[in-house]
Amino acid sequence: MATDAPEPPSPSPSPPSPAASREPLVLAFVCTLSMITYLDRACFSMALKPISGELGLADASQLKWAITAFAIAYAAFEIPAGAMGDRLGAKAMLARIVVWWSACTAMTGLVGLRVGGLMLGGVGTLIVLRFLFGAGEAGAYPNITRALHDRLPPRRWETAQGLVFMSGRLAGGLTPLLWAVLVGGTASSPGWPSWRWAFLLFGLIGVAWAVAFRLGFPDPPAGAMGRSMGPHHGRPSAIPWNALATSRALWALCVMYLLVNYAWAFNLSYLPTYVEQRFGIGAADRIGAIYKGAPLWVGAAGCLLGGPAVGGLSRLLGDRRRARRLLGVCSLSMGAACWWGAARAGNVHVFCVLVSLAAFAIDLTLGASWASCQDLGRDHAALTAACMNTVGTLGNALAGWLTGTLVEGSIAARAEALHVAPIALTEVDKRLAALSGYESAFGTYVAAFALAAACWLLVDPSRGLAGKGRESDGA
Repeated sequence: MATDAPEPPSPSPSPPSPAASREPLVLAFVCTLSMITYLDRACFSMALKPISGELGLADASQLKWAITAFAIAYAAFEIPAGAMGDRLGAKAMLARIVVWWSACTAMTGLVGLRVGGLMLGGVGTLIVLRFLFGAGEAGAYPNITRALHDRLPPRRWETAQGLVFMSGRLAGGLTPLLWAVLVGGTASSPGWPSWRWAFLLFGLIGVAWAVAFRLGFPDPPAGAMGRSMGPHHGRPSAIPWNALATSRALWALCVMYLLVNYAWAFNLSYLPTYVEQRFGIGAADRIGAIYKGAPLWVGAAGCLLGGPAVGGLSRLLGDRRRARRLLGVCSLSMGAACWWGAARAGNVHVFCVLVSLAAFAIDLTLGASWASCQDLGRDHAALTAACMNTVGTLGNALAGWLTGTLVEGSIAARAEALHVAPIALTEVDKRLAALSGYESAFGTYVAAFALAAACWLLVDPSRGLAGKGRESDGA
C-alpha cells in the first residue's frame, strides 16, 4: 500500500542579524552617555549663582572665563580625540573620556570650599578645572558617531543621532528640576546642605557608566574597523587633511554648526540666571525649574523628529541630501523668527515658549548635521564629525564670552553712572543693568539663525572626502 511521502519541514523564520539584535544595546549605551554629558554641563549653569556668591563675585557673569575655558578646551581637543577614535576604536576612547570628565565634575564641587581658614581654590582654579573638563569631554560625540558608523546601517544614522541628542536634551532639561529637588528640597524632605554634593553625585554616575560600558558595550562587527584601514596589512589609512581643508560641504557644515551653537549656548549657560533676574523666579521654584529646562525638553522632541523628517522629505524629493538641506533652511529660518519674538516677549510664558521653539528648530537639524559628517567622512567619520564640532564649539566659546562681557559691561556702566563700585550696586540697579546686557545679545542670536539657514544651501555630502561617489546604502 502506498504511503504518503512526508511533508518537507516548513522553513523556520530567519533569525535577526547580529547587528540588528544588538542595536538596542548600542543605542542604550550611547544615549545614556549623552544624558550624562548634559547632566554634568547643566549642573554647572545651575550652580553659577552659589559659586559666584561663595567666591565673592558681584555677579555670575564674572564667571564668563570659566564658561569660556570649557568651550576652548573642548574645541582644542576635539579633532585629536576624533582621530584617535578612528584609529583606536570608539569603545576605548569613550570609556577614558567619561572617567576623565567625571573626575573633573566631582572636583568642581570642592572649589571655594573653606577648610579652617583656607579656601580650596578660587576663580583661577575653577577656570583650570573647566578647561580640563572640556579637554576630557572633547571627542565624546565624534566617537559616538564612530560607534554608530561601525555598528548601524546608514539608513539608521539620522534617527540614531537624533535619539542620542534627544537623550542629552532630556537630561539637560531634567537637571534644573533635579537640582531644585536635591538642593532646594521638597515639601516632605529638606534639600542637601550644600550644592557641592550634587557635583559629587554626578561624577560618581559617570564613573559607574564607564565601568558598565567597558563590560557590556558590543565590539564592532568583523570588518567594520577595517573600513578605516589601508591596504597595507591593517595599518590605519592616512588622514586626508587636504581633503578636509578644501571640502566646501564640510566648511559649510562647520560654519553652520558654529552659528547654531552660538545661538543655542544661552540655554545651557545664562538662561536660568536670566529667568530668575527678569521674571523673579526663585532657584527652588518647581515651575520655574521646568521653564529653565524647557528649551532642552522641547529640543528633545526636535531631536526625535529630525530623523523621520529627513526620511519623509527624502521620499518626497527622491534625494536624502536635498531633504537634509530643505529641513535645515526651513527649520533655522523659523528659529530666527522665534528669537526675534522672544526678545520682545512681555512675560515668562511667551519668552520660554519662543526660546524653546528656537531650540526645537536647531535640534530638528542635528541628526541631519551629524549624518552628513558620516556621509562625508565615511572611514574617517569621527574625525570629520570632530572638525564640525570643533568649529561649532567655538560658537559656544564666543557665546559664553560675549554674553558675559555684554552683561558685565552693562553693570559696569551702570555703576560708573552712579559713581559706585559694581559690587556696591543695589539689587534693583544690578538686575536692570544685567537685563540690558542680555537683551543686547538677543539680536545677535537672530542673525546667527539666519546665517546658519543660508549655510545649509552649500551642504552637499554626495561625494566623500576622497572624491568618491555616494555609497548606495547611504543614499
